Amino acid sequence: MNNKVLGASLFIAIIITTTSIVFSGMNSGNIELQNPTVISILLCPLGCGPLDGDTILGGLITGNDPSLILRPQETPGYIYNIREMNINKKRWPSTVFGVNDDIIGFGPLGGTTEFKEFLPEPIHAKFKLLYGEAYWTQGHWWVTFNPKLKKISDLKGQRLGIGLRTQSDWGFNARVDLEFGYGITMENTEIFHLGPAKGVEELLGDKVDAIVMGLGTEPFMKEWLITGSMNILNASGRKLFYIGMEPGVIKKLNQRFNTSYLTIEVPAGTLPNQTKPFITAADRGFKAAHESFPEDIAYKFVKAVATYGPLMKKMQGLWRIWSPELMVGGLTESNTHAGAIKAFKELGWWDLRKKYKPVLLPKYRF
Repeated sequence: MNNKVLGASLFIAIIITTTSIVFSGMNSGNIELQNPTVISILLCPLGCGPLDGDTILGGLITGNDPSLILRPQETPGYIYNIREMNINKKRWPSTVFGVNDDIIGFGPLGGTTEFKEFLPEPIHAKFKLLYGEAYWTQGHWWVTFNPKLKKISDLKGQRLGIGLRTQSDWGFNARVDLEFGYGITMENTEIFHLGPAKGVEELLGDKVDAIVMGLGTEPFMKEWLITGSMNILNASGRKLFYIGMEPGVIKKLNQRFNTSYLTIEVPAGTLPNQTKPFITAADRGFKAAHESFPEDIAYKFVKAVATYGPLMKKMQGLWRIWSPELMVGGLTESNTHAGAIKAFKELGWWDLRKKYKPVLLPKYRF
C-alpha cells in the first residue's frame, strides 16, 4: 500500500472512530459530550500542509476526548485570517488562527500608504500567541532558469511571479522585501500576483523570469520541508538557480519594521541541484487567538497539541519538524496566551523558549 492510500485509510479510520465515540457518548446521555467545546481554526488555501495536518490532529484529539472538537477551515491565507479576526468579534471566544509573527507586527500599519493594498484597515485587536508551528522562508528567496540573475537586486526590471495578496509569505513578504530591501516596486518592475502553482506554470512557460519560492524548517535546522511547487520545478529537468538575500537587508527590514525575521543559511544540497548555500530570511508560523479567548480552552488545546505532537510527527509531512522547542520558540510571558503558558509550564517546556529569539509584537499592546 502506498503512502497516499495508507494516509487516506488512516484518516478515514480516525473519522469513523471519532464519530462512533461522539455518538456513543451522546446516546449515553453524557451532557459534556452533547455540548462539546468546538474550536474553529482559520488556516490557509485548500491543499496546504497546516489544513491537512490539523484535520488529522482533530480526529486524534476527538477520538480520545469527544468533549474537544477542532474544526479546521480553509481560508485565502494568513492575511485574510488576521483581518477576519480583527473585525469579527463573534469569533474571539471560539476561534484560533494561523498567522506569522511579522503579520501581527505589521497589523497596526494597515491602511497606510505602504500597506493599504494588503491591509486596507489597521489591525488593533489584541492577539496572543499559542504555539509555534514552523520557520517559513516563503517570499524571501527566488528561483530562476536564468544564470545571469544572481542577486535579488538583479530582479529589477524583470518579470516576477509572487503569491496572492491574501498570502502573508508568498505575496506580502515578497513585496516588502523587494520594495523596502531593494527598491523594486510595481512601478519599475513587472510583478504579478500569481500564487505558487500559477507562478510555477508561468516560469515553466517562460512568461516570467523568476518566481518567489518557499521552504520550511525548525529550530535545529536539520529538517527541511520542500514545497510541492519546488518539486514540480525539479521534475521539469531544467537547471535551476537559487537567489537568496543578504544579511544586511534582513537586518535593515527588522530595524525599520520592528520585525523578528531570522537570518538562516540553506545548506548546499537541501534543494534540487543546489550546489551552493544561500541566505534567506525566515518568519515563524504560529497559532494565535484573541486575548479574550478562554484560558481553560487555550490550556486544553495546547496541552492536546503537545500530547499528540510525537504521533503527528510520524503521520503527516508538515509535522515532521515538530518539537517542544518549535512550539515554545519565540514565546514570552507578554506575547503568549495565559492558557498556553500554563500548559507549557506543566509540561516543563517553558524555559526552553529562552534559547530562541523572542517574537517582537507591537509594543503598545503589551
